[in-house]
Amino acid sequence: MFGSCSVMTGREALSSYPPRSILIVNKLRTDPVIGAIDELLNHVVKTYPGVKVFSEDRPDIPFGTQVWRPGPHAEKIDLVVTLGGDGTILHAASLFSLGAVPPVLSFSMGTLGFLLPFHIDDFVKGLEAVFQGKATILDRMRLSCTFYDKDHKKIGFGDDGLDKTVQVCTHDADLILEWQVMNEIALHRGSSPHLNTIDIYVDGQHLTEAVSDGVIVSTPTGSTAYSLSAGGPIVHPSLSAVVLVPICPRSLSFRPLVFPSSSSVTLRIGDRSRAAAGVSMDGRVSHVLNPGESVTVQASPYPVPCINRSSISDYGDEQPGEEGVGPGKEDDWVRDINNLLQYNATFRSKALLRYSGKT
Repeated sequence: MFGSCSVMTGREALSSYPPRSILIVNKLRTDPVIGAIDELLNHVVKTYPGVKVFSEDRPDIPFGTQVWRPGPHAEKIDLVVTLGGDGTILHAASLFSLGAVPPVLSFSMGTLGFLLPFHIDDFVKGLEAVFQGKATILDRMRLSCTFYDKDHKKIGFGDDGLDKTVQVCTHDADLILEWQVMNEIALHRGSSPHLNTIDIYVDGQHLTEAVSDGVIVSTPTGSTAYSLSAGGPIVHPSLSAVVLVPICPRSLSFRPLVFPSSSSVTLRIGDRSRAAAGVSMDGRVSHVLNPGESVTVQASPYPVPCINRSSISDYGDEQPGEEGVGPGKEDDWVRDINNLLQYNATFRSKALLRYSGKT
């Protein structure tokens, strides 16, 4: 389904089974990261011979990997392995802005995050689940963002998004016409002392004129990021939805809204707006929208397939009548909102946990 989020098991989880090519995406190469990459590479070479391993084109490319560059003529990747935090996964997803994203196997290097089901110590089990076709996947929805000028003509941007705004030219293949975001797109007043005036349209109908510090359009995955800090709802990542959240609105009745994934949301900077709007996508500062310019946001047909921790659950550990969800279930989210957000944890319950010696 277009823009849908679903859980798949077995061979359906991978676009190519078993994987023949792996792309490693990692944060800055500190000593722990270097050691983890070396162990992972040695394991892949010994256990899965014949599998090509790629790395981004950067000065600190790991020894034994081939250089991979994104683009329409990029080498086909069957599996993405990330080592780092949530930001590393967002960066990995952004490398596949022109089409489908390969399954993503993410390993934490000690940081906590909603997109980090595995610790790096579990990389052997994680890879084994993938290569044996036992991986369970959650398709995390992305948003497609298209920008328009005052005359409602599409505008394109250079690959860095900075100071390269040009009128779309069909002969310029280096322009980005649609941006894919995994968490959110935010329009904000930036350093201006004035509030933004933004006209909001849903499926072509004028919803409201927002006078605020800005507006966030988020995915369910992004509902626990910037959107949550701005007072937005927590949305389960398996749902297909578009979340609209104002940032410090002038009106107290301007509340967050949740739309079906089939909706198209347009944010247009009002002609009377005293401030241009800065655009931030997945935390990356990109460009500026001036009065009369707009962005249309809708569900992308290319979600991010994230491999769940339940992929490496041991079936023998499940006891009849035991509480919790069995292997193959999408249980990572429930665990995360309790452990990371301390969901509905009162002062009393925190004190009880502390004095009982539990962590």
